[in-house]
Amino acid sequence: MTNRQLVEIGENIMSKKTFTEKEIQLLSINPFVKAVSSKGITYTDEFKRLFISEKKKGKFSRQIFEDAGFDTDIIGMARIHSASKRWNAAYKRNGVLGLSDTRKGHSGRPRQREFPLRIRMLD
Repeated sequence: MTNRQLVEIGENIMSKKTFTEKEIQLLSINPFVKAVSSKGITYTDEFKRLFISEKKKGKFSRQIFEDAGFDTDIIGMARIHSASKRWNAAYKRNGVLGLSDTRKGHSGRPRQREFPLRIRMLD
């Protein structure tokens, strides 16, 4: 099944495509890429805002990515479709703030600290 067929089905799709070292280098040059690994891309908040703005004007997702300098053959339509769905949903829920990377400062497991006795007594 091609990426286009997966997109047309309209189901939640996770891309199984992994990026080669050369593709990672090409993607990381783009100013709208915050980070890239063999398994995924983290886009800048600026690109997410630009994407929503252009989408509201009626542009297609693929065209927005191409205009931003992305090679859509490398990224794949499944990833583009998933990002579009995720960002549109986040924007509808929380506006522009919903597009911010929520992992900033919230990565990893929450700390389980033992508080000193006098702090526990204040509760």
